[in-house]
Amino acid sequence: MTNQLPTKIKVRGAKVNNLKNLDVDIPLNKFVAITGRSGSGKSSLAMGVLYAEGARRYLNALSTFTRRRINQMGKAAVESVEYLPSALALRQRPQVPGVRSTVGTMSESLNILRLVFSRLGSPVCPNGHQVPPTLAVAENDGYVTCPTCGVTFRAPGAEDFAFNSDGACPTCGGLGEVRQLDSSLLIANEDQTIEEGAVASWHLPGRNFMPIVANAIGIPIDVPYKDLSAADKQRVLHGPKQNVAINIPSSKGKIFHMDNAVYENAFAAVEDSLATTKNERTIAKLNKFYTFDTCPTCHGTRLNPKLLKQLLNGKNLAEVSDLPVKQLREFAGTIVDWLPAKMHKLGTDLVDELVRSLQPMVDLGLDYLTLSRPGATLSTGELQRIQLGRTLRSATTGVLYVLDEPSVGLHPANVTGLIKAFRGLVAQGNSVVVVDHDTRIIGAADYVIEIGPGAGKNGGTVVDQGTVAEVARSPHSLIAPFLNGTTQLRERPMLSDQALWQKGQLSLEVQHRFNIDDVAVKFPKNRLTTVTGMSGAGKTTMILDSLIPAIEAEVAHRPLPKHVTQLDRAGIRHVIKVDSVPVGKNVRSTVATYTDILNRLRKLFAATPTAQERGYTNSRFSYNVKAGACPTCNGTGQISLDVQYLPDITEVCPQCHGQRYNQETLAVKWQGYSIADVLALSVDEALPVFAEEAGIEQTLQTLHDMGLGYLLLGESTPALSGGEAQRLKLVSRIGKRQNGTLFIFDEPTVGLHPLDIQQLVKVFDQLLQQGATVIAIEHDLDLIANADYVIDMGPGGGIAGGQLVATGTPAAVSENPASVTGRYLKAQLDLFA
Repeated sequence: MTNQLPTKIKVRGAKVNNLKNLDVDIPLNKFVAITGRSGSGKSSLAMGVLYAEGARRYLNALSTFTRRRINQMGKAAVESVEYLPSALALRQRPQVPGVRSTVGTMSESLNILRLVFSRLGSPVCPNGHQVPPTLAVAENDGYVTCPTCGVTFRAPGAEDFAFNSDGACPTCGGLGEVRQLDSSLLIANEDQTIEEGAVASWHLPGRNFMPIVANAIGIPIDVPYKDLSAADKQRVLHGPKQNVAINIPSSKGKIFHMDNAVYENAFAAVEDSLATTKNERTIAKLNKFYTFDTCPTCHGTRLNPKLLKQLLNGKNLAEVSDLPVKQLREFAGTIVDWLPAKMHKLGTDLVDELVRSLQPMVDLGLDYLTLSRPGATLSTGELQRIQLGRTLRSATTGVLYVLDEPSVGLHPANVTGLIKAFRGLVAQGNSVVVVDHDTRIIGAADYVIEIGPGAGKNGGTVVDQGTVAEVARSPHSLIAPFLNGTTQLRERPMLSDQALWQKGQLSLEVQHRFNIDDVAVKFPKNRLTTVTGMSGAGKTTMILDSLIPAIEAEVAHRPLPKHVTQLDRAGIRHVIKVDSVPVGKNVRSTVATYTDILNRLRKLFAATPTAQERGYTNSRFSYNVKAGACPTCNGTGQISLDVQYLPDITEVCPQCHGQRYNQETLAVKWQGYSIADVLALSVDEALPVFAEEAGIEQTLQTLHDMGLGYLLLGESTPALSGGEAQRLKLVSRIGKRQNGTLFIFDEPTVGLHPLDIQQLVKVFDQLLQQGATVIAIEHDLDLIANADYVIDMGPGGGIAGGQLVATGTPAAVSENPASVTGRYLKAQLDLFA
């Protein structure tokens, strides 16, 4: 009897989220792509079933003691999953790194480089003599005798070179920068009076009564700030803390008396807030009052300057960390020859380990990054590839890798490296399941599973599966027309050069910022512009770091950022940045609360005869208020059970059965519906129900027009995909005049199927018809092909980027031989020609 190894993972009866009792076989030891429309159930199958079950079963093999220390997941809603390997996942949105993270710490290459420095470096004795590298460092716990003066001293170890530990600069604590409160940022508008809100730091939570306190201590609050005496300005900015009695009038005419209101000057308001908060959002808000400068002690290296005396082939740790990965590998090749002969074996072992740690970054097109680059300055695509690179280095076998949209933030040229990485994982004996919409990734897969046909309630079934050739020929596949080029790519008319600039133009000059030097750029007004280029080409620097702050500064009558030398904002007064960060913080935020729908529903229910009779007001119909909420789950619709060493179990509330409200509130009916019944409707189901209610009907129609008709009104917003979150943020904007408004979208196609991108283009068209100007930072070729104007930056990333490579219509850029983006855009335009 031959022992037949299983060839497929068998999923039976999957019911996670909207999956409809799904049965599907997924090939093992293959590269499998799962595709489908936004909200169709792709991630539910990949992350909610395959990864959740694979990780849970692996963790179950560990001891109870170990499991208590690991963030575990509960059992997936699936009848059975057979032949499932242990699973690792790479999520769509890696966490934004903290201020202490760098490329070196995140890739873990810095750990090895520190070891190389501590073992192979040339230390300096206390009397200032450079001691040649010696095996004694490794053999004698780091103690070395100086051959020049005979003093014995301890050479720094690997931990001493860590800027997050013993090696931190004493001035900045290893952050590389120092911050100072800027008085020009504390005063919002010198033409305003204090009463009108001139002092920006007094708008912080708990400080809104400070103008009344200022008035009580004798500072005039009805005079424009610029006209205050020097002494009064000094008291506003630096006045001492003192207690006074004040009366605070409320908006309803009541008076609140405070005996001991504390006067807190404009500087103290920020410093005290910062000292008492750990909330990331609050800290980000407070950071707006600071200017950040390079640390004067370590000059941005983050390290104690004493450590920079230890050299490796003539360079210190900061200099080596500042080399792009490509040059760092070349430098690594020179280290062994520089060492004395008896250290060559140790040197070869350590240097090989360093080069191995850098290889995935080279393979994934990140060789322009330096190890010293702060993690927070990386794009989503760069973060994902560093995460993937770390995984590739582990060279495991027999593992299931589940990747949720790895193409997010990737230039088409980098997708090639990504596909190579997947093939490498499969060649090592692993299985790779990728959730993605990128047709090049789908086209490179061994097997394709298409989930759909629609989203939400209309999804959750297998529409199609098979090889790429089989799916591309299938008449009922939704992705097939995009694989074989039979659909229409461009949805909008192409403008002539003259028509393009008819409505005017914005222009910007950036002198020096990161990798941008002396670049002047213009954007057509009331048009759709896409800013393209490789990861690290300077797109974010140009738009988010330069254009937005410059417009905001000029509108607020503040000086332009130092690196912006010229700006013509062409009458733009408002900038609205729309990113794909999830909406709302917890399960209490739903589609109905985020839009104005729940407020209007509460008024409708409060106006019913039953509610009037019982004396129920609008607030009774909020599940966030005790009077209306279910007493067991407090309005969340679910309860969490702590089961000690097992993962917490989240269950539907046994009292309200997920309806969030108490029985008395649910007894009130409007046209036969309780408020929970309404929240259980999808947008499309609710449209006919509220046809006569103009306010609600209008919002529902906008949601439908944006392709979000499948969302339930009571659906939790933090669980929405990036693309869904972006469109939800636009709901309040559609249907209003937008003449002086600039919309900036940062990768708006995140999580979007090509069909949903067509929908997004229609949304952009609506904004343009209302008079808005739209700029999108984008890699997706379908959206770039639909732009009026393309600005391509590059030619590469990091020091190889920062220039304007090509500008013009999509057709013009596609014909430009200097543009890498143009090359891929031409192939896309030709496929659909």
